[in-house]
Amino acid sequence: MNLKHFSFKTTDPVAAQLDALRPLNTADVVERLNKLKPALADATFAGLSDERAINVLEAPELLRAPQLLQALPRPRRARVLEGMADDRAADVVQALELTDQAAVLADLAACAPASAHAIQKLMRYRPRTAGALMTTEYVGVPADWTVAQTLDHVREVERKRETVYAIYVLTPGSDVLQQVVTLRRLITGAPGDNILTVAQVNPPVTVSPLTDQQEVARLIRRHDLLSLAVVDEQRRMLGIVTVDDIIDTMMEESTEDAHKFGGMEALDAPYMQIGFWRMIRKRAGWLCALFLGEMLTASAMQHFEGELDKALVLTLFIPLIMSSGGNSGSQATSLLIRALALGELRLRDWWKVALRELPTGMLLGAILGVIAIVRVVAWQQLGIYDYGPHWPLVALTVGAALVGIVTFGSLAGSMLPFVLQRLRFDPASASAPFVATLVDVTGLVIYFSIALLILSGTLL
Repeated sequence: MNLKHFSFKTTDPVAAQLDALRPLNTADVVERLNKLKPALADATFAGLSDERAINVLEAPELLRAPQLLQALPRPRRARVLEGMADDRAADVVQALELTDQAAVLADLAACAPASAHAIQKLMRYRPRTAGALMTTEYVGVPADWTVAQTLDHVREVERKRETVYAIYVLTPGSDVLQQVVTLRRLITGAPGDNILTVAQVNPPVTVSPLTDQQEVARLIRRHDLLSLAVVDEQRRMLGIVTVDDIIDTMMEESTEDAHKFGGMEALDAPYMQIGFWRMIRKRAGWLCALFLGEMLTASAMQHFEGELDKALVLTLFIPLIMSSGGNSGSQATSLLIRALALGELRLRDWWKVALRELPTGMLLGAILGVIAIVRVVAWQQLGIYDYGPHWPLVALTVGAALVGIVTFGSLAGSMLPFVLQRLRFDPASASAPFVATLVDVTGLVIYFSIALLILSGTLL
């Protein structure tokens, strides 16, 4: 047999992945790395150039960023961290184990002490605050510079700054913020003019490093900013929060809130990345708590067992009654959580909300009650179902119960977010299932109490 026609080819999987990544942009590289098995992803990431590795690590969509950083050799790991934006580097380092954090920061301090100091400073701030979100890489110039000097400085530092669209004018020698100059205004100024001549008219919008991220997002949206200055008590510049960072953070928080609304713990990774038993732990706790709450429904029905024996017709409307109350409560909860998150309401506004939800719930309940009465009358008159000789009272009972239960659901659903926020819990924890469970139990009590009042002496 002639073997010269046969060739044996071995393919290096890492080399194959690097070849496939070469023509892709950063977002596509991140998506591909996220899909690879951990060992192959680590090896492939280590094969990227420093510049490419920096861009990939800075992407908030990247999964396993701390593990990928750890896969790099120690000298290169410090180089890559130095090239990253300080805020993103701090997030990645903070996700490491404490011993690994110390080793990484020690390596970084040996070659780039300024970057190591900036990262350590950012890591000291509480999560979900302006300090934790900010970057120290901003364009700041003394107030005695000219427009030409500032433009030259922007050209020089452009690659090393998070954004150059806002230039922060500082008191010389003290870093106290005086004004903000937009890049658009800067390039229209006369080269020899002082930088303050092209500054904005309004005083700069600032926050403290302890400001909650939701307030930061509200200020950026309200003032239509690309970045927001973070200052200390003496108005010295500490850093800036950029609009892209706050958008990424608020998207993560929205995802957490959506999970909580479903009656479960928030997932800290994409759905397909969560292991089976970890998913069980995330969902089982809330599910058991809601189940125990729903057991009170059985207790309520046992309490009215005698009434149910006498008027079995009432059981036909229990699902209708319970679902209507839960739906109204869920509506109110969703509206109030969103209003609190956007800063449209404060804790002191609870009574205004109660006064608004009370007539709203009564009118919504009356609408549903009329529909229920029409349904009972139609079924009785058309011969679809016989509700017995006292069917008008049954219809009245169902209609009145719906008014009471929907009103209670609206009030309970609107007040729970205030109560949870007052207790320093996340209002999103007042999820729809939790509200529905509460209204289910109380709804039965309201229903049968109204039935005893209306049907006493007839069916009961």
